[in-house]
Amino acid sequence: MVRKKSSLILCGAFLFVAWNALLLLYLWGRPPIGRLGDGGGAEPEGNEKWGAGRGKMGQLNLAEEMIRLAEEVEVHLDTQKKLLKQIESHRAVWARQKDVGKREASSKIKEVKEAAAQQQLHKTHGPLRNDVDVGDQSDTERPVHDVAPSLNVEHANEKIRNTKMTTPAPSPEFIIPILVIACDRVTVKRSLDRLILYRPSAELYPIIVSQDCGHAETARVIGSYGAQVTHIKQPELSDIKVRPEHRKFQGYYKIARHYRWALNQVFHTFSQSTVVIVEDDLEVAPDFFEYFRALYPILRSDPTLWCVSAWNDNGRDALIDPSKAELLYRTDFFPGLGWMLLKELWDELEPKWPSAFWDDWMRQPEQRKNRSCIRPEISRTITFGRKGVSLGQFFDQYLRYIRLNTEFVPFTKQDLSFLLKEKYDEIFIQEVYSATLVKIEDLQHGGHLKGPGPYRVQYSSRDSFKVFARNLGVMDDLKSGVPRTGYRGVVSFLHRGRRVFLAPPEGWTQYDISWS
Repeated sequence: MVRKKSSLILCGAFLFVAWNALLLLYLWGRPPIGRLGDGGGAEPEGNEKWGAGRGKMGQLNLAEEMIRLAEEVEVHLDTQKKLLKQIESHRAVWARQKDVGKREASSKIKEVKEAAAQQQLHKTHGPLRNDVDVGDQSDTERPVHDVAPSLNVEHANEKIRNTKMTTPAPSPEFIIPILVIACDRVTVKRSLDRLILYRPSAELYPIIVSQDCGHAETARVIGSYGAQVTHIKQPELSDIKVRPEHRKFQGYYKIARHYRWALNQVFHTFSQSTVVIVEDDLEVAPDFFEYFRALYPILRSDPTLWCVSAWNDNGRDALIDPSKAELLYRTDFFPGLGWMLLKELWDELEPKWPSAFWDDWMRQPEQRKNRSCIRPEISRTITFGRKGVSLGQFFDQYLRYIRLNTEFVPFTKQDLSFLLKEKYDEIFIQEVYSATLVKIEDLQHGGHLKGPGPYRVQYSSRDSFKVFARNLGVMDDLKSGVPRTGYRGVVSFLHRGRRVFLAPPEGWTQYDISWS
């Protein structure tokens, strides 16, 4: 169509040039003026010669002829002017249509390519294959892959980036891979069974099981799931050279190495844009997938967030409100134990990834950079693995008592924009510091306290925080000065059915890393 219109324009220009040429030839080829006939030309048979034009009548006829010719030329020029204007106007319209046509064609081509890529992606749970052979890839290798999300995904993500105070409805198309970190626990079956049971779509939630340790029986268990999961194996199984005093921590070094390798596979080999990490001793809640799908746009849109976690460190029965399964918080403490991050964060962390103790490293100010995570009131994961490199640290005292949510909450149908920092901080600070200030003895005895709260207990030092935390039953350890589940230094929990805020004085500005 565009080619046809271009030909019409050239044809119009040619006609214009031909018209002028014919006019010039016509004027140039006119015979000398003698006696004018009816047609305006000289009659050959007239008695008057050319020289007779010198008389008075000749001069009059010449003047009349020149005026008539001028009028003819003026008419022709006016016609040509109109013709040029029409050509110009049509050319402008055709140029715009041509530009629109190009954009539409380009969009169609892009859409077809993306649809083809997405179809190819879905054939094997994303760009994943069962039992992937990655033995020849090192930790630092980064194969180049083009990410090919659908057109709707890019449009939704662009809206999210340009929105500050609203939560766009998450597109049903974006893929959230689940990365299961495994080693030598055959009980990974319990974790995988729950993931597959609650997974609403194998295409939107491909499960990648990354196995370290080379444990054959665990590999057989993972392999028994066939195409339901993608099984990749860490190629480097040798011991890591460490300082003599760190030999007992060899397991922590191997875990950090494995995490780095596995995340590089997800983001650089499989070309994913986000991932949820669970370990082989975690069991998930029925709304685990719903929770992360609803919170992905919040994580993507708020630069003051860097993760979404399914875990509440103070999630024991006595410390939570079982009637508030939908309750969500911001926290400055990195929880782990079922958490989502974006590729952009991994690009930031990977070059400086630690050789050991990666979770505590994440909690340092240099990595956290005043960013927060989202956590639930009631955990969407629980751990059943007492055996591990931590030798059951905290398990018997805390972790075994964490409550797993059993009520499905339709988070994707809720407005979660209150979690964005600008909204959340204003409401949170008002709620905490308008709460009634009480002494810890008042809470423990509770005789004169009326109503469910909230109540506020104020600490002013590391020691006072630890004393109050122990007496109220919450975890008392601090990492880089940040208490577990804390936000702006405030720990929120239930005590004997009353909402309590264990909080620093009003006007808090920053954490004191010497409190670690």
